[in-house]
Amino acid sequence: MAMLLGKKVGMTQVYDEKERLLPVTVIQAGPCVVMQVKTVETDGYNAVQLGYDDRKASRRTKAAIGHAEKAKTLPKRYIREMRLAGDAKTELNQGDSITVSVFAETKLVDVIGTSKGKGFTGPMKRWHFGGMPGSHGTERKHRSPGSQAGYGTDRGHGGDIKKGKKMGGHLGAARITVKTHRLVSIDQENNLLVIKGSVPGPAGGYVVVRTSQKNKV
Repeated sequence: MAMLLGKKVGMTQVYDEKERLLPVTVIQAGPCVVMQVKTVETDGYNAVQLGYDDRKASRRTKAAIGHAEKAKTLPKRYIREMRLAGDAKTELNQGDSITVSVFAETKLVDVIGTSKGKGFTGPMKRWHFGGMPGSHGTERKHRSPGSQAGYGTDRGHGGDIKKGKKMGGHLGAARITVKTHRLVSIDQENNLLVIKGSVPGPAGGYVVVRTSQKNKV
C-alpha cells in the first residue's frame, strides 16, 4: 500500500474522456522524505515514517533537528507513519524521497484530513434538528433542542444528562477519512494529484493520501 503526505490546494472542475464535467480536488503531494524506518527488532513493529513540508528555522527544536539529520534532511512540519502489516518489510531506506509516481498504477485512493472547525454550535446545526414549529404560539424558541429531562431519568444512576445526549457543543476539527475516491490524473512535474470529489479540511490543510483499502470501482 502506497502512502503520501500532502497539502490540499483547492477544488476545480475537469472534463473526463467522455466529456463529463467532474468536480475534483487538487492535492500537492510530496515529495516526502523517509524520516525513519521502524522494525520489530528496534521498535516492536514495522513502519515507515514520512515527513513533508520543511519547518522554518525559528520553529526548529534541537530534538527535531537531531531526528532529521539522521535522514540528511530538515525538520518537517507534518510527520506521519505508515504501519506495515505483520512481518512485512519495506525496500525504502532512511533519507529516501517519495513522489507522486508511487500512485502511477493506482485508480482509487483514500484521503485522511482534519475537517474545518466550527467552534461551539447549537443542536440544529450540529445534529440537523428540525427546530420547534414556526407558529402556533412558539416564541423565541424556534431553534430549541426540545426536552432533555426525559433522557436524564435513569433510576439508580442519578438524574443528570447521560453521555451521548445530542446537545450543543464543539463541531468540526475532527479526523475524517473519505474512501475509494477516483484518482483522475497525476502531474509528476508539479507533484499534484487530481482526485474526484471533495476532501475534508480547508485549502492549505494537510492530508494523507493512501491506496484505497477497498477494491470497488
